[in-house]
Amino acid sequence: MTSYRSGRPLLQSYDWKLVFIYIALIFFGWLNIYASIHGGDNIGILDFSVNSGKQFIWILTALGLGSLIIFLIPTNLWESGAGLMYIMVLFLLVAVIFLGVEVKGSRSWFSIGPIRFQPAEISKITTSLLIAFVMSRPGFKLSKISNFLLVAAIIALPMLVILGESETGSALVYVGFIFVLYREGLSGWLITLIGVAILIFILTLTTSPYTAIIALLGIIAAGNSLNHRKSLQWLLYAVAGLTFLSFIPQMWTALQNALIPGLGDAALNAEAGEEAVAAAQALAADASPWGFLYAVKPLYILLGMIGIAAPFVLFYAFKYKDSFAGVSTLTMIAGIMMVFSVDFIFYNILQDHQRKRIEVLLGMKEDPSGVGYNVNQSMIAIGSGGLTGKGYLNGTQTTYGFVPEQSTDFIFCTVGEEWGFLGCAAVIALYVSLIWLITKDAEHSRESFTRIYGYCLASCLFMHLFINIGMTVGIMPVIGIPLPFMSYGGSSLWAFTIMLAIFIALDHQEKKYF
Repeated sequence: MTSYRSGRPLLQSYDWKLVFIYIALIFFGWLNIYASIHGGDNIGILDFSVNSGKQFIWILTALGLGSLIIFLIPTNLWESGAGLMYIMVLFLLVAVIFLGVEVKGSRSWFSIGPIRFQPAEISKITTSLLIAFVMSRPGFKLSKISNFLLVAAIIALPMLVILGESETGSALVYVGFIFVLYREGLSGWLITLIGVAILIFILTLTTSPYTAIIALLGIIAAGNSLNHRKSLQWLLYAVAGLTFLSFIPQMWTALQNALIPGLGDAALNAEAGEEAVAAAQALAADASPWGFLYAVKPLYILLGMIGIAAPFVLFYAFKYKDSFAGVSTLTMIAGIMMVFSVDFIFYNILQDHQRKRIEVLLGMKEDPSGVGYNVNQSMIAIGSGGLTGKGYLNGTQTTYGFVPEQSTDFIFCTVGEEWGFLGCAAVIALYVSLIWLITKDAEHSRESFTRIYGYCLASCLFMHLFINIGMTVGIMPVIGIPLPFMSYGGSSLWAFTIMLAIFIALDHQEKKYF
């Protein structure tokens, strides 16, 4: 049996390397799910009353579903039906908030008898398909503002609904679609701005708004220096200016102490507490004609300087058509607005357990027996594995339940403890190979739809991999996100199997004719 035109055997037009890596990951994941629950008891790996037995059923159904998609379902269905499938899943995302069951504080699951599934997992598929459908239309250019807003809306709608389900981890995956947009022509500056926003958020929480704004100005100044022809000269100006701004608190304190007698004396009393010092300083300020200076903070001075300078910079940008200066100024204004919204977002939008996890991650609080327990035990498990691990079924941290969610979100620590550094490296190498092969096939595709969808799949896999492994080793907050193909659970396994199978089918369809 040969394929049309190419003369190659039909089966050779499938990328079997992707299939082999997929099977290797699900098989290794299944073994580690069993290792995490056997507990030294006489429990068989195919005991359907425990997670390993249930996962075996999920694996068989996933293999059957993947085979159906690859060999039987027409590939044109995924392109022609992208819009309808997106709308249907978006409806399910909204419906689950009202009709779903609550699991671990999140109302994001439908329960049908013994089966539970999560629409958020399926949403990654339909969002990827619709992005690929829209962006592959003839004449589509991402640089056109209406096109960009359309794609942004496609990504944002399910993301916002998932946030409403308190599924922060699943929502965060959607950030990965920015890599797809970057591949299709979006400026790299947007990715930079996202990184800057994250930095500003962290600095505002861990230091002060003043420090965050100084850092923001430094980044903008460095960008302008690199963009300007006289980059060295402007860089020196920026360094000098930022140095001056950083000394404003000290200079302002010295001026206050000089003009308000007794203001600085209260702070010298080492035995007095912060509240007593503040009260004494307030009394000193009330007794001085310069007391109004006490209420003026260095942050206000900095904002006043920015408020005076910004209109002049914008005037210069529009008069001399310096787009970079204009964008930089608008970025600065948006960044300052973000600085003052951090507290509201952190204390009013994020849930209590999410705040605590971020505080532990950023070192704002120590809670090894509370919200930091999972990560602490996970790191102990991974570290105890050494180079080669303790051996299969010989782990203690994971086997005896010291690590919560060890068969789901924290499956990677089972790998670390029982298979060691080499086992972890092998798993990561498999994922990297999978993502690389997907992007390679996508890049070589003649069809825009296949290429864009392939990059969507690779981005989702990368985000899951980075977040999941990151939280097990303590560099990401614990937000509940599975490791693709390896974590216990049917929804995630089915979703990623479907995503991968669709891409293999699309890739095969092209290779069959070219």
